Amino acid sequence: MSELRGIYTLWLREVKRYVREKTRLISSFVQPLLWLVIFGSGMRLTSLGATSVSYQQFIFPGIVGQTLLFTSMFMGISVIWDREFGFLKEIMVAPISRLSVFIGKMIGGSTDAVIQGSFVFVFSFIVGVRVSVEAFLLSLPVMILITFGMVSVGLTLASLMESLESFGAIQTFVNLPLFFLSGALFPLTYVPDWLRWVSVVNPLTYGVDALRIIILGKAWTPIAPLYYDLLALVIFDLAMVFVSTEIFGRRK
Repeated sequence: MSELRGIYTLWLREVKRYVREKTRLISSFVQPLLWLVIFGSGMRLTSLGATSVSYQQFIFPGIVGQTLLFTSMFMGISVIWDREFGFLKEIMVAPISRLSVFIGKMIGGSTDAVIQGSFVFVFSFIVGVRVSVEAFLLSLPVMILITFGMVSVGLTLASLMESLESFGAIQTFVNLPLFFLSGALFPLTYVPDWLRWVSVVNPLTYGVDALRIIILGKAWTPIAPLYYDLLALVIFDLAMVFVSTEIFGRRK
């Protein structure tokens, strides 16, 4: 019970911290809106082949994935903040395992990212995407799978960094390739073969594809079946949780 109580406490702390930061809540609405309206409008003449989906509709699931990615990776900064203020030291000496500490922070960061990603659905009507309640509910498990792995990556990077500046630099270095090579902004069927092979090892590719299958339905031809995308995300999550707990648990 002490382990579960510790996980719950750390989860609640991360959620409360997110809710109290008003600037992040505001950015949850502004940044996706800019991508969908300004970037989507500027690129609306981009050819998507023989499909009835507009470019803005096409990138809508991609922007959801982008929001999840950027928010999840940013959650790792909490480790550096806690270390700077001495709170991490208090957590590490608490009578719970370091695995529970990591799981509590991971689930808390994942919850924050899913909340922020859910805000993007508010703008679906602007780009002509009709998201039913069923589609939104089906999207939530996919969003959770995406954030579990990405939050783990962020926590791992933060555990290896010694300063906020170092984390910010490496976070950008990791985020941008994951985002641009996921097919969020352009169909992977039209890219060179070498770039397509790079996207195959990108976990966000499968997350964005799964979101497109659920949100756009039969209007869009996926790059893989939904079960394949989900399997890839589960494997990525398990691998990252294993690696992250090992690295996080060795912190002194």
